[in-house]
Amino acid sequence: MLRGQGRVVAAVSAGGVLGASARYGAGLLWPTAKDAFPWTTLLVNTVGCAVIGVVLVALTEGRRRPHPLLRPFLATGILGGFTTFSTYAVDAQQLLDHGLPGKALLYLGGTLLAALAAVWGAASATRAVLLEREVTE
Repeated sequence: MLRGQGRVVAAVSAGGVLGASARYGAGLLWPTAKDAFPWTTLLVNTVGCAVIGVVLVALTEGRRRPHPLLRPFLATGILGGFTTFSTYAVDAQQLLDHGLPGKALLYLGGTLLAALAAVWGAASATRAVLLEREVTE
Protein backbone atom coordinates (compact mmCIF):
# COMPACT_ATOMS: atom_id res chain seq x y z
CA MET A 1 0.00 0.00 0.00
CA LEU A 2 2.78 2.48 0.86
CA ARG A 3 5.13 1.00 -1.71
CA GLY A 4 7.21 3.78 -3.22
CA GLN A 5 5.93 6.41 -0.76
CA GLY A 6 9.01 6.44 1.49
CA ARG A 7 10.23 9.81 0.22
CA VAL A 8 6.81 11.41 0.77
CA VAL A 9 6.55 9.97 4.27
CA ALA A 10 10.07 11.23 5.03
CA ALA A 11 9.23 14.72 3.71
CA VAL A 12 6.03 14.91 5.78
CA SER A 13 7.87 13.63 8.85
CA ALA A 14 10.73 16.10 8.51
CA GLY A 15 8.30 18.97 8.00
CA GLY A 16 6.15 17.79 10.89
CA VAL A 17 9.11 17.92 13.27
CA LEU A 18 9.75 21.55 12.28
CA GLY A 19 6.10 22.60 12.48
CA ALA A 20 5.38 20.87 15.78
CA SER A 21 8.57 22.33 17.25
CA ALA A 22 7.51 25.83 16.21
CA ARG A 23 4.07 25.29 17.74
CA TYR A 24 5.61 24.00 20.97
CA GLY A 25 7.90 27.03 21.04
CA ALA A 26 4.91 29.37 20.66
CA GLY A 27 3.29 27.65 23.65
CA LEU A 28 6.44 28.14 25.72
CA LEU A 29 6.74 31.80 24.72
CA TRP A 30 3.07 32.59 25.35
CA PRO A 31 1.69 30.06 27.84
CA THR A 32 -2.03 30.03 28.59
CA ALA A 33 -3.55 29.20 31.97
CA LYS A 34 -6.09 26.36 31.82
CA ASP A 35 -8.99 28.70 32.61
CA ALA A 36 -7.84 31.56 30.35
CA PHE A 37 -8.82 32.20 26.76
CA PRO A 38 -6.30 30.23 24.63
CA TRP A 39 -5.01 33.10 22.50
CA THR A 40 -1.78 31.31 21.57
CA THR A 41 -3.55 28.32 20.04
CA LEU A 42 -6.01 30.62 18.28
CA LEU A 43 -3.14 32.65 16.82
CA VAL A 44 -1.12 29.58 15.81
CA ASN A 45 -4.10 28.01 14.03
CA THR A 46 -5.09 31.25 12.31
CA VAL A 47 -1.57 32.04 11.11
CA GLY A 48 -1.04 28.43 10.05
CA CYS A 49 -4.25 28.45 8.02
CA ALA A 50 -3.28 31.70 6.32
CA VAL A 51 0.11 30.29 5.37
CA ILE A 52 -1.55 27.10 4.11
CA GLY A 53 -3.71 29.27 1.84
CA VAL A 54 -0.64 30.99 0.41
CA VAL A 55 1.42 27.81 0.04
CA LEU A 56 -1.24 25.69 -1.61
CA VAL A 57 -2.25 28.35 -4.12
CA ALA A 58 1.38 29.16 -4.93
CA LEU A 59 2.26 25.49 -5.39
CA THR A 60 -0.83 24.41 -7.32
CA GLU A 61 -1.66 27.53 -9.34
CA GLY A 62 1.75 29.08 -9.90
CA ARG A 63 3.47 29.01 -13.26
CA ARG A 64 6.41 26.93 -12.14
CA ARG A 65 6.07 23.27 -11.37
CA PRO A 66 7.40 22.70 -7.84
CA HIS A 67 9.39 19.71 -6.68
CA PRO A 68 6.91 16.89 -5.93
CA LEU A 69 8.02 16.70 -2.29
CA LEU A 70 7.58 20.41 -1.59
CA ARG A 71 3.83 20.27 -1.01
CA PRO A 72 3.94 17.32 1.41
CA PHE A 73 6.90 18.89 3.23
CA LEU A 74 5.40 22.37 3.57
CA ALA A 75 1.63 21.89 3.70
CA THR A 76 1.19 18.50 5.31
CA GLY A 77 4.44 18.42 7.27
CA ILE A 78 5.36 21.88 8.54
CA LEU A 79 1.94 23.50 8.51
CA GLY A 80 0.10 20.35 9.53
CA GLY A 81 2.48 20.04 12.48
CA PHE A 82 2.24 23.74 13.29
CA THR A 83 -1.53 24.02 13.34
CA THR A 84 -3.00 22.24 16.30
CA PHE A 85 -6.66 21.44 16.12
CA SER A 86 -6.22 18.67 18.69
CA THR A 87 -5.05 21.29 21.20
CA TYR A 88 -8.01 23.42 20.08
CA ALA A 89 -10.34 20.64 21.24
CA VAL A 90 -8.44 20.12 24.51
CA ASP A 91 -8.46 23.88 25.22
CA ALA A 92 -12.24 24.01 24.70
CA GLN A 93 -12.71 21.00 26.99
CA GLN A 94 -10.56 22.62 29.69
CA LEU A 95 -12.65 25.79 29.53
CA LEU A 96 -15.78 23.67 29.94
CA ASP A 97 -14.19 21.76 32.84
CA HIS A 98 -13.50 25.11 34.55
CA GLY A 99 -17.17 26.10 34.26
CA LEU A 100 -16.66 28.55 31.39
CA PRO A 101 -19.07 27.36 28.68
CA GLY A 102 -19.47 30.84 27.16
CA LYS A 103 -15.71 31.23 26.78
CA ALA A 104 -15.49 27.70 25.35
CA LEU A 105 -18.17 28.38 22.73
CA LEU A 106 -16.62 31.73 21.83
CA TYR A 107 -13.27 29.99 21.41
CA LEU A 108 -14.71 27.14 19.33
CA GLY A 109 -16.64 29.43 17.02
CA GLY A 110 -14.02 32.17 16.91
CA THR A 111 -11.22 29.78 15.99
CA LEU A 112 -13.30 28.17 13.26
CA LEU A 113 -14.26 31.54 11.76
CA ALA A 114 -10.74 32.96 12.07
CA ALA A 115 -9.16 29.87 10.47
CA LEU A 116 -11.61 29.81 7.56
CA ALA A 117 -11.29 33.56 6.99
CA ALA A 118 -7.49 33.31 7.13
CA VAL A 119 -7.20 30.52 4.59
CA TRP A 120 -9.78 32.11 2.28
CA GLY A 121 -8.26 35.60 2.51
CA ALA A 122 -4.69 34.41 2.05
CA ALA A 123 -5.61 32.12 -0.86
CA SER A 124 -7.57 34.93 -2.54
CA ALA A 125 -4.74 37.43 -2.07
CA THR A 126 -2.19 34.94 -3.42
CA ARG A 127 -4.36 34.27 -6.48
CA ALA A 128 -4.61 38.02 -7.09
CA VAL A 129 -0.84 38.42 -6.87
CA LEU A 130 -0.29 35.49 -9.24
CA LEU A 131 -2.84 36.88 -11.69
CA GLU A 132 -1.28 40.35 -11.54
CA ARG A 133 2.13 38.81 -12.15
CA GLU A 134 0.80 36.98 -15.24
CA VAL A 135 -0.75 40.17 -16.61
CA THR A 136 2.44 42.19 -16.24
CA GLU A 137 4.71 39.54 -17.76
